[in-house]
This record gives sequence, structure tokens and C-alpha cells, in this order.
Amino acid sequence: MTAVLEVVMPGLLTTVQDRGRHGYQAFGMPVAGAVDEYALRIANILVGNPEGAAALEMTLLGPQLKVLAPTKLALTGADLGAEINGQEFPRWQTVAVATGDEITFKAATSGCRGYLAVAGGIDVPEVMGSRSTYLRGKIGGLDGRALKVGDHINANSAAAKKNIQTGAQLAPELMPRYEGPITLRVILGPQDDHFTPTGQEIFLSSKYQVTTDADRMGCRLEGATIEHAAGADIISDGIPLGAVQVPGHGLPIIMLADRQTTGGYPKIATVASVDLSHIAQAKPGDEISFEAISRSEAIQLLKEREAALNEWAKSLPEASGRIWHFSIGINGQTFTAQVEEVQ
Repeated sequence: MTAVLEVVMPGLLTTVQDRGRHGYQAFGMPVAGAVDEYALRIANILVGNPEGAAALEMTLLGPQLKVLAPTKLALTGADLGAEINGQEFPRWQTVAVATGDEITFKAATSGCRGYLAVAGGIDVPEVMGSRSTYLRGKIGGLDGRALKVGDHINANSAAAKKNIQTGAQLAPELMPRYEGPITLRVILGPQDDHFTPTGQEIFLSSKYQVTTDADRMGCRLEGATIEHAAGADIISDGIPLGAVQVPGHGLPIIMLADRQTTGGYPKIATVASVDLSHIAQAKPGDEISFEAISRSEAIQLLKEREAALNEWAKSLPEASGRIWHFSIGINGQTFTAQVEEVQ
């Protein structure tokens, strides 16, 4: 375990997240994990990690970080205006950094959440099989909280599966776009019959806006109200990721990573898995609309994306040799460099 990053400024909300805490919802424990799992997975692939390794999730306004040891990083998700030593930090590719490098972020210009993966994955204790931070429960990550000034981020370089070549990039056809109105494909149900035909039509034909109340738990929308058939209460049941819940006020809420495990409001639809990353990157003011598709269509779309993602991951070039770290002293100052052995 090596300290690779120091937090100079924490940003608006920066937490450690992996793919979540699965298997404990029956006991009331939310899954948590990255809101945009797709971006997290790509960041990890680009630095040779298992896809579910822990990384940093940054929301709207990123942190300021100092590199403490040579490593490789990958930045994905929202464009937060990242720079390394005042130069652009390219997103969606493998980047080598050296001791002393300064990483800074500005405010989001597109998207909402960025992900920073470190070769080997962020090394914090596992809680219930996950390193993810669940803020409401104060567990996981760094003491169950967001990053703060002075925190050191540790990585386990031995956990990396591959040494990906610097400059490796995500295939253009897999690159998400965060600009413009968002259309979410949904499978109607499981309680669409709790809404009138007019209510269902309003849901599918209206444009909604993301409110400032949106967070890791759910994306609250404002716009046309959806009419219930006979009240807004049901016997509490499980809430899947992407469920579109409609409480008594008639406005939809899309349930995200930190959602509660059960709820007593009907769910008019569920966002197709392939589109979850789009709602994860929606920020206040963004426009949302819904399009109904069948369950089989949703499955096929996901299969096609996963096949393309796997093919790209297998094609990534590996560095041809080992990574050498060395330090030299000049006039009382120590300089550290990283060199990839080329054969």
C-alpha cells in the first residue's frame, strides 16, 4: 500500500466509490457505489484495474490533489476542467503522473460526476465486501465521509491486472455524450397500473427538469404531474436501481445508488440499464424525457454495449516492460521520475 495522492482541496463532494455493497439490501443496507458505474468501469480498465476497483467520484466541482508517488491515472465522466500542472488532463485515456505533479479541477462544463482511477485501485478497508462510501450510514471509504484537506489516498499497485500503455484511449463509439436534452429509455412498471392512462401518457410525453434537490439517493424532477389511479400508497416493496417512483405530489423521482432498499410509492417505470449513466450525469436544470421500450429491447441494448466494451478492453495495448521508479538529489532537493522499460 502506497500513498499516491494528497488532498489539497476536497472539492464540492469527493468520495471513494466502487461498484457497491451488494447482498445486504434484505437487511436495509443500501448498495451505494458509483452513481455512474459505466464511467467508473472505464476508468479502471484504462489503468489496468479490475472493473470494480475503488476510485474517486467527484461531483460538479472537483478537488485539488498533489501526486505523492509515480503512478497511472484515468479520468472519465463529467468534464470538470481538469489540469495537470496547468495543462489539460485528458479524459478517457491512460495518463502517467510523477511525484510533485498538481492536479486541479474547475466546475463542470458538461455532465455532473467525474471519476479518477489510480493504478491498483484506492486501498481503503472493505465494509460488507465494498470500499464504497455510504454517507448517510457513515461507513466505507475514508471513515464513511467525503474527502477533506490533508487526506492521503493510498493505492495497492500489486492489485493491477495489467500495465496499460500511457496514452491508451476509449474507443470513440463507446464515448458518452453529456450535452443537450436527455432521453431515458424505460421499461414500464412494475406498478404502471397504479396510474391512469392519462397519467401514463403525461409521463411519456412531458419534458422534466432536474431539481437542485437531486443527489446520490435520487434524481428529483419537476414538470407535469402524473395522475395516480387510486392514491399514491402501496405496500412497501423493493426499489431497483433506476426505478421511477411517483409520490403523492405526482412528480417523478429516479432512484440512484444511495436509494433506500424499500418504498411505499408506486413505480411507473424503470430506466433501462444501458441509460443509467445518462441520468447519473444529469445536473440541476437539465431536461429529461422518457421513452418506453420493451424488456427484451433493453436487454439487447445492454448486451450490445457490453460486447463492444469487452472487445475494446481486450484490445488495449500493454506497456512492453516494467515501470522503474528512481530519485535523484540536486542542491538539497529530491526529484522522482517514472520510466517505462521499452523492449
